[in-house]
Amino acid sequence: MTPATLPAAGLVTVLADERKSATVTDWGGRIGWLVGLALFVALVYWLMREGWKWRGTLQSDLPELPSAPEETGPAKLELSGRYHGSTTAGQWLDRIVAHGLGTRSRVQLTLTDAGLEVERPGATDFFVPAGALRGARLDKGIAGKVLTEGGLLVVTWAHGDKEIDSGFRSDHAAEHTEWVETLNHMINDTEGAR
Repeated sequence: MTPATLPAAGLVTVLADERKSATVTDWGGRIGWLVGLALFVALVYWLMREGWKWRGTLQSDLPELPSAPEETGPAKLELSGRYHGSTTAGQWLDRIVAHGLGTRSRVQLTLTDAGLEVERPGATDFFVPAGALRGARLDKGIAGKVLTEGGLLVVTWAHGDKEIDSGFRSDHAAEHTEWVETLNHMINDTEGAR
């Protein structure tokens, strides 16, 4: 007899006979997959770290970053915010990692007649002399960070024979316009004096 021709009581008995108990969890298989996944994640992390170190090796021709002189004069502008990294000027995806320039951090910028002082807690501080400043603009992105239009202050400066774009974001984005105007005015005055 088929289940269709059985009376209702018989149908329940046939269906109950067809049920099977749940399979027991294969702990060995699950643990194997978890170990394999953990090893894969560790491999990817290690490859990313090696790539970062290799990029730093390729950029080892970049000279050491200058430090601020003892006397820089009174501050024209100050900014507290975030440092998002540096790239080769005009190439917003070509990140520079040598000498800690690729390390994101909090930042305290101070602009004086002597130049731009970049203080970064937990990362290397550096100083950009006024004669090395090349320009400032508002932009929307730099390697690894994309914001709304005009959300990033990008300062272009010369270091050795390379021009560098460094990206900053103030805690108060309204300050960016004043920084661009002041920096570009200062750069034009410096170039006019040469």
